[in-house]
Amino acid sequence: MAQDVARTRIKDLPTGERPRERLARVGEGALSTTELLAIILRTGVGGESALDLAQRLLSRYKGLAGLARADFAELRAEKGLGEAKTAQLKAALELGRRLLLAALDDRPVVHSPTEVAQLLQAEMAHQEQEHLRVLYLDTRNRVIGADTVSIGGLNTSYIRVADVFRRAVRQGCASIIIAHNHPSGDPSPSRDDVELTRRLVAAGHLLDIEVLDHLVIGQGRFVSMRERGLGFDDEGRI
Repeated sequence: MAQDVARTRIKDLPTGERPRERLARVGEGALSTTELLAIILRTGVGGESALDLAQRLLSRYKGLAGLARADFAELRAEKGLGEAKTAQLKAALELGRRLLLAALDDRPVVHSPTEVAQLLQAEMAHQEQEHLRVLYLDTRNRVIGADTVSIGGLNTSYIRVADVFRRAVRQGCASIIIAHNHPSGDPSPSRDDVELTRRLVAAGHLLDIEVLDHLVIGQGRFVSMRERGLGFDDEGRI
């Protein structure tokens, strides 16, 4: 005989341990992802609490990144969501994404590939298509802007060097950093990635705008092509 699955009824929790009360008492940073999601969902359905519903969604979509990738119709069809809750969930996820983008407006200073990856990884690691991003830096390595210049497979035949450097030239940038994601999650550079890097580094020399690095972003990992000497000198040929 199948055993009943234990349900976590929020009303059965001590008042101080309920998600909303805990947020008010200890702050949002102390709450789990499940608790935060339950606050957004507010209620469960059919004997399933908001906490249970949140946990089910996180498990089914393999975390917040999967939820963010799911389209509106797919989520609306989930038991316990519907149109209103789906709209709330999608709005909350989009606000989180925009907050990440807004961080670039604070002109962070980057001195290492790890710092660049920290700026971009949450935004880029889970995208379903390859996105080529350019960070524009001043003489103090402050990020003064960022653009997405290509979406889709990074076939070197259609990446235009002019598109990569256009804004950098207008703004008089001292240097740029290139980054793109691998939707597979594996950040291992391809031959096309290396060839594109060589083209951009050569163009940067002509324009007196240094290409500081080209990062390949995967899920939880990244590769600095400069650190590996790929595209920046002949030793890194693959």
